[in-house]
Amino acid sequence: MRTLIHSVDIIESGQRLPGAWALLDEDGILATGQTTPWQDVTTEADVVIDAIEVAGEGALLTPGFIDVHGHGGAGHAYDDGVEAIRAARAVHRAHGTTRAVISLVTATIDDLAANVARIADLTRTDRDILGSHLEGPFLDPGHKGAHDSELLRDPEVDLVQRLLDAGEGTVRQVTLAPELSGGLDAVRAVVTSGAIAAVGHTDADADIAGEAFDAGATLITHAFNAMPGIHHRKPGPVVAAASDPRVRLEIIADGTHVDLDLIRMMFASAPGRIVLVTDAMAAAGVGDGDYILGALDVEVRNGVARLAEGGSIAGSTLTQDVALRNVVQAGVPLEQAVDALTRTPAELIGRGEDLGRLRQGYAADAVLLDRDLHVRAVWAEGARV
Repeated sequence: MRTLIHSVDIIESGQRLPGAWALLDEDGILATGQTTPWQDVTTEADVVIDAIEVAGEGALLTPGFIDVHGHGGAGHAYDDGVEAIRAARAVHRAHGTTRAVISLVTATIDDLAANVARIADLTRTDRDILGSHLEGPFLDPGHKGAHDSELLRDPEVDLVQRLLDAGEGTVRQVTLAPELSGGLDAVRAVVTSGAIAAVGHTDADADIAGEAFDAGATLITHAFNAMPGIHHRKPGPVVAAASDPRVRLEIIADGTHVDLDLIRMMFASAPGRIVLVTDAMAAAGVGDGDYILGALDVEVRNGVARLAEGGSIAGSTLTQDVALRNVVQAGVPLEQAVDALTRTPAELIGRGEDLGRLRQGYAADAVLLDRDLHVRAVWAEGARV
C-alpha cells in the first residue's frame, strides 16, 4: 500500500525542505517533492496523510533513526535471545528507531559466538536488524564500565576471528582496547573481515588511538565514557578521533553520560562525524527498577542506570527521539542532529546507499515529529508502525 505524507518540512542530508511531501511504499521511497503538487502523484488507492492534522503546525518528517549501539529495552536485554530482541526493538521503533545494530555485552567466547550466530539468522527474517556489535570482551579492565571483569581478555586474533566467523558477515563492529596485547593486529583482522573496529573501554592515549586509526579503526565507542578524558597536556583518544577525518564518534546524549554543552562542542569539532547512540539497556521504555546487564545487577533510579556494586554507569534508558530533543535544546542545529541519527550511522555501517535519507530509491523508513520533536508517527519499509 502506498502512503503520501504532505504539508511537512522534510529534514534530511543536512537540509530542510519546507512544505514538502513524500510518497512511500514497501519497496522504498517512490518520490519526494516540494514544488510539484502532491495531488499529481497520488491515486484513489493511496493513503493520504496531512502531516499538520497528525502532528500540528511545524510538522517535520525525517528518515528513520538508526541506532548502532544499544543493548535492550522494554525490560529485555538483547543478549537474551530472539524474542527479547524483538520485544526491545518494538519500544525503540515506537520512538523512531527503525533500524538497529544489536549490541552484546561481555560474555564467554562460546556464548558470544552463539549470540552472534543467532543475530545473523535474525537479519535474514527481520530486516530492521542490521547485525551485531561486540562490546567486549576485549576491553581494558581499568575502564570496564558495566562489563564483567572476570570475562575480559586480550584480543587474540584467533578469538576475534572466531566471533567474526560466527556472524557470517553480519558483525558490524567490534569494540576493543587497542593498547592490549594483540590489539592492533585485532583491529586489522576486524577491518579485513569488513566490520568496523571501534576504540573503546580503553586506556589508550592520543598516540595509541592514532595508531589504531592508522591500522583501520574508524569509530570511537561512546566518546568520553570508559576512556581517558581530555587534558590540556594529554588530549586523549577523543581529541585524536575528533582530529581525524577518517573517524566517527559515538555519543550518548542523555545528559548523564556527557554534558550537553560538551556535545554541542563536539558537533562543531567533528562536523558530520557524530553518531548519536542510546547504549540503552533493558530499562529503556520501562523505568526505574532492578535489572540484569550481562551477569551484573543494575539499579535504575531517576532514569539513570548504575551497577548495584560499585555504582558505575551501566548503559542508559535513552531513546533516540529524546537524544534528538536533548542536543537540539543544547544548541545543535536540527539538521545536524537529524544527520547524526540517520545518514551518519547509515554511512558508518556501509548502508549509506539505501538507508538514512528521504529520497527516491531509499528504504521507506520515516519519522513524523511535531515542532517540539515528539514522535507522532513512524513508518518502517512503508508500513505505519
